[in-house]
Amino acid sequence: MALGNAVQTAGVKRTVIRSIAALVGMFAFAFALVPLYDVFCRVTGINGKVDTTAKAIVHEEVDQSRFITVQFITRGSAGLPWQMSVETRQMRVNPGQTAEVDFTFTNNSQQKNWGRAVPSVSPSSATTHLRKISCFCFQEQQLQGDERITIPLVFQLSRDLPEHINTVTLVYTLYPVKHVARSTSINNNTAGDKI
Repeated sequence: MALGNAVQTAGVKRTVIRSIAALVGMFAFAFALVPLYDVFCRVTGINGKVDTTAKAIVHEEVDQSRFITVQFITRGSAGLPWQMSVETRQMRVNPGQTAEVDFTFTNNSQQKNWGRAVPSVSPSSATTHLRKISCFCFQEQQLQGDERITIPLVFQLSRDLPEHINTVTLVYTLYPVKHVARSTSINNNTAGDKI
């Protein structure tokens, strides 16, 4: 009887250890999944994840033979009392043309706080053909209480955008930023600045 209890106890111990190891492994995998996904999306351009660094204007002949409809969608986020709006919800551009559209940020609270607008592009195959020359999305931003400011997005769609793409949608979602190491406030950018 004692031998049976010892075998049963050893089996329970083994099951508990395996379960704890599986939980630790799942936690580590879940923790690493977001950075791995971001790297994967950045490399492949899948899921509309866009590069968050400025690109130089490419001086190429504008393709006057076709127009692309560019749509802009803005979304708020829980935890950030900001509102983001866009001057023009939709515009038509020629591939190779440099275009500009103004976005307005409003802090609806009495306190200053930090936020970031995270972009995505649809269809995802258009991601590698979108050049952002100047964008508020390149860094975290700070707004004082009740502050409102307008910042331009300057962009190009390359001439080699696939022929079957007639509409490109840019979606910007606001997220709160808790810890800001080195960032420039929106106030330090002027509408005339181009990166």
